[in-house]
Amino acid sequence: MYLIKNIQVYTPENIGVKDVLIDNRIIKIADNLPEVKEYGIEVIDGRGKILTPGFIDCHVHILGGGGEGGAKTRTPEIMLSDITSAGVTTVVGCLGTDGTTRTMTNLLAKAKGLEEEGISTYVYTGSYQVPVKTLSGSITDDIILFDKIIGCGEIAISDHRSSCPTKEEFLKIVADTRLGGILAAKAGVVDIHMGDSKDVLNLLKYVIDNSMIPAFNMLPTHINRNGYLMKDGIDYVKNYKGYIDLTTSGDKDHTEEGEVSASQGYKMALDEGCDKTHITYSSDGQGSLPIFDHEGRYIGLGVGKVMSMYEEFKDSITKYNLDIETALLPLTINPAKLLKLNNKGEIKEGNDADLVIMDKDLNITEVFAKGQLMVENAQIKIKGTFEGV
Repeated sequence: MYLIKNIQVYTPENIGVKDVLIDNRIIKIADNLPEVKEYGIEVIDGRGKILTPGFIDCHVHILGGGGEGGAKTRTPEIMLSDITSAGVTTVVGCLGTDGTTRTMTNLLAKAKGLEEEGISTYVYTGSYQVPVKTLSGSITDDIILFDKIIGCGEIAISDHRSSCPTKEEFLKIVADTRLGGILAAKAGVVDIHMGDSKDVLNLLKYVIDNSMIPAFNMLPTHINRNGYLMKDGIDYVKNYKGYIDLTTSGDKDHTEEGEVSASQGYKMALDEGCDKTHITYSSDGQGSLPIFDHEGRYIGLGVGKVMSMYEEFKDSITKYNLDIETALLPLTINPAKLLKLNNKGEIKEGNDADLVIMDKDLNITEVFAKGQLMVENAQIKIKGTFEGV
């Protein structure tokens, strides 16, 4: 057990200076809780620091990704400390371009391994490809039968690497995913990779215009990859009540109008009057960031970093003058609510003790995942099984 004393608490709402008692869950939030050390409670002095929910990264290539430049460009699996050092305590794993050498069985095994090491994990079924490659042969069945599967993705549209699904094919994917979510009491969200095509979000708008499926069953990501997609994303939130995800790892694709950072895109959306609860961040961590020339030829590769999500959170405060409460929304309570991640994303009694402590300069000093101290004094305390071997 830990008792965090005299710390400024953001739930994400700023509730002032409090004491917080935790084990694997948050037991009590109050003023002046007694220090009862004889019961094995370790006291942490929180004076001058802030406490936030652990971050939720809803799009991570935990197995690695890529391969656009051949087998040698397949990015490696992620390590536990790459996640926890960034304040992330919950990840949603996904496959990407390659649904052949990266499989759903591998993805589930990796997710289970990370959970055994201390964090919370979920996954999407499928990859870029349509028809969707699933475990059971059915998107709906996968969501119902496998506890960790909460939706479908990363389905690629508007991209030269996608299967170019028709409107009807895409609608069927969303419908099957929604049905699985309903029957399993899960989110049933389709995680949608957005490319550089000028078709932008037209497929998603088609679903809303031609079915009874609500917008919250679709989460398009990489919305900030260029200016015209960012503009259409803002329109989608405002006029379709849609949800959008901003990628924090820099896409290095050569685009016509240039990439918008996640923090800048968030500020743009807020300035345009978008519902701030409809915007999430994700890192695209460990995914490949391929570079293609203007004729579509592969010329280079970068790798997404989970740490980028924390960096964009910090930039939204220091560069774009957002308050901490608003800056926290896209990586805490917003993804928790959209993805129906119970007991996540908010500091309240009974929720999982997924917590981040920062100093006055917003540097991460401690990270708790389900009450386990993963980072202490800005140093990795709990390493992954094969880290340093």
